[in-house]
Amino acid sequence: MSTEILKIENLKTHFPIRGGIFSHVVAHLKAVDGISLTVQKGETLGVVGESGCGKSTLGRTILRLYNPTGGTIVFQGQNITTASRPALRPLRRHMQMIFQDPFSSLNPRMTIERIICEPFRLHRVYDTSQQRNEAIQLLQVVGLRNDCLKKYPHELSGGQRQRVGIARAIALKPQLIIADEPIAALDVSIQSQILNLLRELKQSLQLTYLFISHDLSVVRYVSDRVAVMYLGKIVELTDASHIYENPKHPYTQALMSAIPQPDPTQTVKHETLPGDVPSAVNPPSGCAFHPRCRYAQHICTTQTPQLRNIASKTKKHWVSCHLAEEIDRDREKS
Repeated sequence: MSTEILKIENLKTHFPIRGGIFSHVVAHLKAVDGISLTVQKGETLGVVGESGCGKSTLGRTILRLYNPTGGTIVFQGQNITTASRPALRPLRRHMQMIFQDPFSSLNPRMTIERIICEPFRLHRVYDTSQQRNEAIQLLQVVGLRNDCLKKYPHELSGGQRQRVGIARAIALKPQLIIADEPIAALDVSIQSQILNLLRELKQSLQLTYLFISHDLSVVRYVSDRVAVMYLGKIVELTDASHIYENPKHPYTQALMSAIPQPDPTQTVKHETLPGDVPSAVNPPSGCAFHPRCRYAQHICTTQTPQLRNIASKTKKHWVSCHLAEEIDRDREKS
């Protein structure tokens, strides 16, 4: 039986934009604008979308690196939405983050040993000798040699630095790891190694991932469920197999058509979305995707669609689209 480890309801993160002589707040950038979802213990939930859709902000807000503007965050049954820093401190060892850029996320003045042992010191776990032994074991787990301990981040390759970042993230044996584009800054030849490492760690350490990426093929490889984000909202959410076999939202369909096909004999009709992603400062009325959607009707411009289940109770497929059923019927006919 699955256990809910994370639940967020109507989560919002708006950043004030100031202007004028007295720097008054003139607008808000709605990076995350009313997201609700749950993550079950032991699963990998992939969050995918174009750059600027708010997926990284979502991850950082869940960890309270950013303070939410509204909504609730419940981690392991405890509401942490407005928890103070002292109250969050004992919980932070149970939720960690792997950052996109392994170079900027590691302190260049610290040796690898100090970087990996930093969580132990902050949470007062183990004595000095035990910390070193744990660091050595963590290096072995992520596939690095012991001689890396005395090195500095600039002496390692990008893949090695990301392995150090992973070792630091799993040092305190967390329950939830938010991986924010963990392979985006790496060479293609290294990306598969890091992905396989993350999958192995999930099994051996019983981890739960919120995996953020713009790469649909990567998300498909690692995820149990997939949430598609557009302009601060989730527009589609279902099992990974369902969303790739039968995407329901027009935005998801366009993303799927852009995935490169390894078989040169297979012809795929690529769908090009007109225009650019609208501004999160002043999003369109109704459905935020309607200016770029070829199916858009009047209702799409006036009423904001709710995320609703359009499949059976046993096979949930959540879509935020007024015309999802109609679009699905038209696709089946064609």
